[in-house]
Amino acid sequence: MIIELMLANALSLITFAFTTSVTPGPNNLMLTASGANFGFKRTIPHMLGIGSGLFFLNMSVALGFGVIFAEYPELHNWLRWVGACYLFYLAWKIGSANGPGKSNASGNVPFSFVQAVAFQFVNPKAWIMSISAMTTFTLAGDAYFQSALYVALIFGIVNLPTISLWASFGMAIGRYLSTAVAYRRFNILMGLLTASSVVFLFI
Repeated sequence: MIIELMLANALSLITFAFTTSVTPGPNNLMLTASGANFGFKRTIPHMLGIGSGLFFLNMSVALGFGVIFAEYPELHNWLRWVGACYLFYLAWKIGSANGPGKSNASGNVPFSFVQAVAFQFVNPKAWIMSISAMTTFTLAGDAYFQSALYVALIFGIVNLPTISLWASFGMAIGRYLSTAVAYRRFNILMGLLTASSVVFLFI
């Protein structure tokens, strides 16, 4: 019975996971920049970190962290400001990168798996995705934890190939950036776009 109920919601859950994963946001903008600067292969740990981070975040929400924000709204505001500051820092790193093969103090290194996992916990968009998924697609009563695990797994499975499209897009762009000047301009643009995503945290 529980499995039947979960399968009945599978299409809606997959659609929700795909839509929220594929739309522009901090994760996807950073993957585009990483794909262009470092290629698809070196961006894989970043992508795996996003998917794993969302899984852990979903399960954290399922275990009660989402309720904390409902009871203490000021914590949500604190998270938004922390997320905004960190996004500005990441935007600066992206915008000041010199491109492939160029050393620089700001870090010509792709995001690591651990960094990507940790970022999801200060990414307000990821919190909204997780809270929405857990409140919409989980089952009540004894089936709650089982359904929450199911939702988190489906989200992770859908998320990885979806966000890989952005890394592939960035890699394709990188093939046309033949000069250091072109890379600098591209990185500045991606840095500005990443910084501009902060606006959506306060809408």
